[in-house]
Amino acid sequence: MTGERTELGREIETALGEVLDHVRGETALPCRIVDDPAADRIVALRKRLRLSRQKFADRFGLDVRALQEWEQGRRVPDRAARVLLTVIDRDPEAVVRALGADGT
Repeated sequence: MTGERTELGREIETALGEVLDHVRGETALPCRIVDDPAADRIVALRKRLRLSRQKFADRFGLDVRALQEWEQGRRVPDRAARVLLTVIDRDPEAVVRALGADGT
């Protein structure tokens, strides 16, 4: 084993230094919010469609318990669920058609 530091080793040291600086509050790391799955947005979407939790879950193929957890802020929808909620928000009938449901 040599005493030389490799390029990869130097990159790891730099990255760890950035993490430590961030943890200490000395620097802000860049971040990007992909979607805001806030509970109030999910409730508002369901209410806008005038559906109970059970009917919303049934219509769009969701688990009613998961929907309740999201709406109450106890859980956050995973990425696939956030995508589905986004599509429901923009074009709920597209989801109904894709699922082959009649929407009742």
